[in-house]
Amino acid sequence: MYNRFLWCLSCFSPASVPQFTNSPTLIVMVGLPARGKTYISKKLTRYLNWIGVPTKVFNLGQYRREAVQSYKSFEFFRPDNEEAMQIRKYVMLYGGDVKVSSPDYLNCDKEEALADFLKRIECYKQTYVPLDDEKDRRLSYIKIFNVGSRYLVNCVRDHIQSRIVYYLMNIHVTPRSIYLSRHGESNMNLLGCIGGDSGLSPRGHKYATALGTFIKSQHIKDLKVWTSHMKRTIQTAEHLGIPYEQWKALNEIDAGVCEELTYEEIQDNHPEEFALRDQDKYRYRYPKGESYEDLVHRLEPVIMELERQENVLVVCHQAVMRCLLAYLLDKTADELPYLKCPLHTVLKLTPVAYGCKVEHVFLNVEAVNTHRERPGNVDVSRDPEEALKTIPDHF
Repeated sequence: MYNRFLWCLSCFSPASVPQFTNSPTLIVMVGLPARGKTYISKKLTRYLNWIGVPTKVFNLGQYRREAVQSYKSFEFFRPDNEEAMQIRKYVMLYGGDVKVSSPDYLNCDKEEALADFLKRIECYKQTYVPLDDEKDRRLSYIKIFNVGSRYLVNCVRDHIQSRIVYYLMNIHVTPRSIYLSRHGESNMNLLGCIGGDSGLSPRGHKYATALGTFIKSQHIKDLKVWTSHMKRTIQTAEHLGIPYEQWKALNEIDAGVCEELTYEEIQDNHPEEFALRDQDKYRYRYPKGESYEDLVHRLEPVIMELERQENVLVVCHQAVMRCLLAYLLDKTADELPYLKCPLHTVLKLTPVAYGCKVEHVFLNVEAVNTHRERPGNVDVSRDPEEALKTIPDHF
């Protein structure tokens, strides 16, 4: 008996309805309670939004709670309760216009809530009808058996559905933590330059040693360590004393013609480019370089592997860390380029029911500030002083 499945998109055969290139995709989660439908929905929505596919979640259970005041127990879910059945049909049809309200077991005793919840599941089982592999063969769906031990994929029709299937086959629910850290302070950081491939500064080496001590103190089971191909992340990881894997996909954003320049030099030599980037930092692409949007697509294989693994430490760069954080914390494209990722600080992210718990651990090694706040004036004709108003201090 499988414990959940996903019903994707069309209820019609390709021959019976036109297939449009950019037609919307409706994803319906079906299954008995406590099978992970909400967890998967939230996680999948986060992924699709991150890769640039606008996605929203609609939870009928929340709409039902608002529509129903008289039923507060499993009685509402009995198959012979005609009044409740009519209410549920109404919520299904008009749920989009109902205000979300409180959960079912607010202020309930835990044991009483559990007992009622188990009775509710038994009520569901009496009327629950799973998809039939023969009768429903024209539908697009994926069945997930026993928390991912087996999958059944049927009638995948387009690129987005393929990506959804691939993503769902990589996620798991095993408890774990993801550790994110930038490299130790680099010589380029001291100069206030962006990009480049310099080594660590003396304080950067001190941080790398402190990071190794911190990781050992955590006693993390089967920890995987990933770095980029750049010197500063590799030098940081070498102090850990454990094997690490190098990913080219984790390299810092390519600043193109602006590589190894300070913000002042970019303003002096490329003032228009400096302003254009401030106008849309996520989509702006450096001449002969990359945008944050490009970086997100480059990092998608990293995200897939991150979902497959358990405990992982990623030693990376500022722009890369912002992209990973935006995925894990469900941040928008507009927020992503301005997420704060200070040097010499470890972020421990522990996946929980509908998101991630975040802990910031500063390892008591000072470093320069590399975070540039969002500027107020982004006009191409602004004066240099206004353009450089929010740049960080450096030595």
